[in-house]
Amino acid sequence: MEAVYNWFRVFYQDTGINLTFIYDSYDRNRLIDGFFMTIWLSLICLALSLVIGVVGAWVQGARSVILRRIVAAYIEFFRNTPPLVQLYFFYFAIGSILPTTENRFGLQEPILGSFAWAVISLSFFAGAFNVEIFRSGVEAVPESTKEAAEALGYNRLQIYLYIVLPLAFRVCLPALNNNLVNLVKTTTLAYAIAVPEMLYMANQIWSDSVNVPEMMTFLLIAYVFLVGVLVWFMHRWERAMRLPGFG
Repeated sequence: MEAVYNWFRVFYQDTGINLTFIYDSYDRNRLIDGFFMTIWLSLICLALSLVIGVVGAWVQGARSVILRRIVAAYIEFFRNTPPLVQLYFFYFAIGSILPTTENRFGLQEPILGSFAWAVISLSFFAGAFNVEIFRSGVEAVPESTKEAAEALGYNRLQIYLYIVLPLAFRVCLPALNNNLVNLVKTTTLAYAIAVPEMLYMANQIWSDSVNVPEMMTFLLIAYVFLVGVLVWFMHRWERAMRLPGFG
């Protein structure tokens, strides 16, 4: 690999195209760490937002008016405010009133770091849309199907988990696909609170090496790849779950 690295050094000297993240080990390791941090952040947020969507859609059908209004208020709050403002609100407003803890150096630090707040904020943001997406799928399930489950002795939770949700999931997968893709792209906002994801690391590199066009091109290609993998997986999942009459 050293020959490849040397070639890119010569390439930079001949053309001025500075790809330090290839031939410089320090920059390369920083960008690799940022790439995997983006993947890790995306996976956690995807999982949590799906859980929020499933639970929220179930609560929307609860008999309790208070629970339904709480979910409605949550949806309106997160749908009607910019995700960057939400991120700042959690990190600076909520984070400032939480207790601190002492690190190994004897210094006080927040009980939740920037990564944790990014996960919380982005998951709640995407989860608000997922609640509505799952609700649309739930409403697409015929009432006769639910009544048949009731006749078999299923309670409300069992009907939702074993009958309604599997059918609703097939209906809402296309819309869910779009929201999850949007969530992966929205993880770049974590840069604003210094989460060391890919955009943050790229910024560190171009600040040191003054190679903004090269780094921005890499970021564009990297996110096309990440989103492309997710879209491919979701489309495969959608085809595998296809059921005549339900998506």
